[in-house]
Amino acid sequence: MTSFIEQVAIVWNVGVLGTSIGTIITALGIFCVFILLRHLFFRFVITVARRWTKRTVTKIDDLLLEALEKPLKFIFVVIGFYLASQTISLSDDVEMFCNRLTRSLIAFTIFWSMFRATSPLSHIFDKTISLFENPGMHETMKEFFIKLTKFIIACIGIAAIIQEWGFNVAALLGSLGLVGMAVALGAQDFIKNMFAGLTIFLDRMFEKGNWIQTSDIDGTVEYIGFRTTKIRRFDKALVTIPNSKLASEALINFSRMTQRRIYWKIGVEYRTTHEQLRGIIRDTLNYLHTNPSFETDVKKVKTFVFVDAFGDSSIDIMVYCFTKTTDWGEWLAVKEELAYSLKSIVEGHGTGFAFPSTSLYVETLPFGKPEAFPFPGENDQSSST
Repeated sequence: MTSFIEQVAIVWNVGVLGTSIGTIITALGIFCVFILLRHLFFRFVITVARRWTKRTVTKIDDLLLEALEKPLKFIFVVIGFYLASQTISLSDDVEMFCNRLTRSLIAFTIFWSMFRATSPLSHIFDKTISLFENPGMHETMKEFFIKLTKFIIACIGIAAIIQEWGFNVAALLGSLGLVGMAVALGAQDFIKNMFAGLTIFLDRMFEKGNWIQTSDIDGTVEYIGFRTTKIRRFDKALVTIPNSKLASEALINFSRMTQRRIYWKIGVEYRTTHEQLRGIIRDTLNYLHTNPSFETDVKKVKTFVFVDAFGDSSIDIMVYCFTKTTDWGEWLAVKEELAYSLKSIVEGHGTGFAFPSTSLYVETLPFGKPEAFPFPGENDQSSST
């Protein structure tokens, strides 16, 4: 039994790779302690911090705390791993590996925190920067710069981690030059779409939520990315279009309308008199100028109501005006009220709307004199006589 105990002591002291089992258990214990501390930290400290941030007026601190929760949890894992590795007596190569791994994890945590904090911190510029008069364009540009900032942070973080493992980042980037040229040649469309996306942002062609129309697509912009733009058609189908196509063709942005136009031609009957025509035009103009739904400021728009043409079956009156609203639903309601009013005005002046008709005048019949239709009994009488 004494010999067996001695064997157990030898195994305990030798352990694994020259490290005693007691040291390994101690290292695991240290790591578990920090996992427990992480749980306690978030149960008490973060809970108190959440209550404090909810009392503030701004939402930035709430969003920032939420974004940094996962990196803060991970830092306890990094600290526990480092202290546990320092407890164990390792060889030079293994110790160097653990130190590099620890520094890599620290760099990863730092850049991960910066990556996640980019979106909450971007809200600071909502009140301090007023570069764009259109709030929607401000949001679009802000999303673009958030993506660009995250991309830069990710690239720098990867370079920092690679450098920790002994790689020369400058030499690595230089060696990737030829590869980059080859990739660029094969990814011309991708690069072209990225530059086109930048052009869309800088030229403010449209923004998220705008109603646009191209030669092929008519719908609402739902997403603007580096490479493509997603448009939701009015039948609710989602269309993805390369930015290069949008930037290179004619595009109508209906959301940028200052007012919305109504352009009608109303045909009245030819029996309408001169006085009736003048009365219809006068009352129509009076309706447009007194209705607050229509824009009649001559400095902004033009409003016309004139006899426009003598049609095939009607006298055409042109109604050319603009509504103050540009919303489609509100515009349809205003246009409907205008239709009701025009019908009342025309009928109130004792005339009516014309409809396409054709009159046929026959001077002579092409087949000569028609035959007489015999009445019943005539043949019988003629035969008897």
